[in-house]
Amino acid sequence: MVRQGAGPEVTNSHSPILREVPPAAPDWKRRHVLDLDDFSRDEIEMVLDTAEAMREILGREIRRVPSLRGVTVVTLFYEASTRPRASFELAGKILGADVINLSAGGSSVEKGETLVDTVRTLQAIGADVVVMRHSSSGAPYLAARDLDAAIVNAGDGLHAHPTQALLDIFTLRSHLGDLRGKRIAIVGDVLHSRVARSDLWGLAAVGADVVLCGPPTLLPAVYLRPEGDRDRAKLPHARVELDLNRALQGADVVMTLRLQAERQRGGLLPSLREYSRLYEITEARLTRAAPNALVMHPGPMNEGVEIAPAVAHGSQSLVEEQVKNGVAIRMALLYLLSSRRPPAPAPKVKAAMLADR
Repeated sequence: MVRQGAGPEVTNSHSPILREVPPAAPDWKRRHVLDLDDFSRDEIEMVLDTAEAMREILGREIRRVPSLRGVTVVTLFYEASTRPRASFELAGKILGADVINLSAGGSSVEKGETLVDTVRTLQAIGADVVVMRHSSSGAPYLAARDLDAAIVNAGDGLHAHPTQALLDIFTLRSHLGDLRGKRIAIVGDVLHSRVARSDLWGLAAVGADVVLCGPPTLLPAVYLRPEGDRDRAKLPHARVELDLNRALQGADVVMTLRLQAERQRGGLLPSLREYSRLYEITEARLTRAAPNALVMHPGPMNEGVEIAPAVAHGSQSLVEEQVKNGVAIRMALLYLLSSRRPPAPAPKVKAAMLADR
């Protein structure tokens, strides 16, 4: 049954009615999602509002809708991944898309195929959306330059991770509402974190007050320059506080970042123990933040290094909710990007077939 003004309804004898999500907003014009540095507040809100509809689907008894039937989504991962890859695959399948998972290992990449040739091959065989993770910063931009298929950046080198930033903002909005003026403390290895970079752009767009904290060797040098520095002015505004206790003072949200062991081997830290002593988010330190401050971590966590187990799994932690919301955000992006596809041409009917009627 199809009602005017609504999407088609799908029923069977064993399940409740499943409805398609509402049509995508006509204002969505983006062909790719590569980072949040050029996203407006309205565009971010559009993604978050669409994700709300997707979260409703995820709460149903049967989590399936045919919204992306006929759409082919390819996940192309040149790096190991658990959460982003699994959530993109689940997001596509819930919306009815055909999902193909590819890894660099075992593909023609091992035979010397270039990134551009790989993506062109995927487009030639019918990929509508390519979700890419790559160890080299800028790889998704190279892939998107000459292709018709939509590209979603699932993390490129040290550069960006826009879908993680969007799910972080979505999770925070669910708890805090309007984020304008909310104090967000981002603690840890900001210099090497693609999540932090995208979070900075996204949080700035929605008006949050961001404080960066970590060892000076793990903070971008540009943020250590005076406020009026020309290069610093090109980046999203954020304050820097090297002392953790002062950074946490009155924070509404504490977001700690994964510390990678190679940073110690590279001479950027004296030891993991020293880092933990100065920058680990513990229950005692968390009391300096605002009452009931929220705790976030993009994962995977090094418990006992950047975050204490009691905090990671405590009542103020949103870590598991971030993972769940990742599916809704990625459903929203796949849906919005696919809504830009031109409608399929009507099938040609041979004259002889018409004559038989």
